[in-house]
Amino acid sequence: MMTVRPMTRADIDTVYRIETLSFRSPWSRQSLAGELRNRVAHYVVAEQDGEVIGYCGMWVLFEEAHITNIAIHPDHRGHGYGKQLLLAAMEHAASFGAEMMTLEVRETNLVAQKMYEQFGFLQQGFRKKYYTDTGEGALLLWNRNILETIENNACLRETYLLQSKPL
Repeated sequence: MMTVRPMTRADIDTVYRIETLSFRSPWSRQSLAGELRNRVAHYVVAEQDGEVIGYCGMWVLFEEAHITNIAIHPDHRGHGYGKQLLLAAMEHAASFGAEMMTLEVRETNLVAQKMYEQFGFLQQGFRKKYYTDTGEGALLLWNRNILETIENNACLRETYLLQSKPL
């Protein structure tokens, strides 16, 4: 069973490693550490057998949550952990009053787009040249009812334990 819990300072090096393995333009270690001091930022890590295998960062403002980054270590992809982590992030956001969630995804990242679509995200815009490393655009996706998505995926919830608590 996967466990999802709030990220701590002790997780920064591992999260940074996953970040650098996952993204062309990774956030810096300092930026990730800074998110622990950001009052609207909520970062959770996914653990399997005591090892951090992924993380999700989001900003929660009133009824909206914005996913800033989400990644699973390459050695652990393809096992459904990303779906479990996304659903756990939705639950965490909902526990802070979020009713909807948004994110940007690379226009060429079809695997991520398919996963987000499975969780009720719909394209609501497009950001031209959003990614400065390639000049690639980003799809702006919204899920307007994360509570319904959580309810519709109740069977998936049995595959992880959410240990999130208000920080």
